[in-house]
Amino acid sequence: MPLLKFLLPLLMLLGVSAQAQSPTYGLGRAPTAEEIAAWDIAISPITGEELPAGSGTANLGSELFLSKGCAGCHGTDGEGRMAPRLMKRDIAQPDDPWQWGRILPIRSPYAPVVWDYINRGMPLGAEGTLTPDEVYSLTAFLLWVNGVIDDDQMELNEENLPKIQMPNRDNWAELPEWLPGQPRLKGYPY
Repeated sequence: MPLLKFLLPLLMLLGVSAQAQSPTYGLGRAPTAEEIAAWDIAISPITGEELPAGSGTANLGSELFLSKGCAGCHGTDGEGRMAPRLMKRDIAQPDDPWQWGRILPIRSPYAPVVWDYINRGMPLGAEGTLTPDEVYSLTAFLLWVNGVIDDDQMELNEENLPKIQMPNRDNWAELPEWLPGQPRLKGYPY
């Protein structure tokens, strides 16, 4: 009888813990290492670390801008239609970044940010379908047409893209580097 007094609570405890387990419905599976690697597309905005191998020029980018459907949303001259404007306007003070508006290819403080945005989010509805060479070409085109790079024949690649001095680089507010375990800045949700 004394053994039963100890065994009964133990059996009840095991039964409760078994019921606390989440039921499985046979849906989903653990991703494979290859699937995880395919989604691991993080690019360092400053150094361009993890930019993939590839290259492209503004000449190729201008052709892709039309053939990949960019012009359908952004306008044939990048003046903006259903999607934001991509080319700066001719304005009285072209060196004043506040006159440029919200144009990513010139407002971004680092060139890899432009590459990363195109790679992750374009074309709308078919995100992630552009090859690295196509993304380098489109990036070169947008940087060239906005006067960030001078030569439309310049070949952008993973080595020279991070070295491009963006026009808004000095107007960008740098946040201190956050490391895991440190408290986040007050007012910043991320």
